Amino acid sequence: MTERVSASQKLARKDAEALLAQVTHVVAAKGGKVERFDTGGKASAQVIGAMLGPTGNLRAPTLRVGRTLLVGFHEETFREVFG
Repeated sequence: MTERVSASQKLARKDAEALLAQVTHVVAAKGGKVERFDTGGKASAQVIGAMLGPTGNLRAPTLRVGRTLLVGFHEETFREVFG
């Protein structure tokens, strides 16, 4: 199943928390830095902080692949996940 949300729709902290309830792993990229989290479906301040940009909105792109959430763009990580 594919769900698409327009990039113009701003997703905030509550949306990040809802996404975290659906996944067990988060890979968050900011520039060249990549952080990996095993969340067990639970939100923590550290994971949410990695997911949100300076405006408090969810960073883009954000993709859910199975039980993994990719936040931000990192070419090497995308290659690992998508082959």
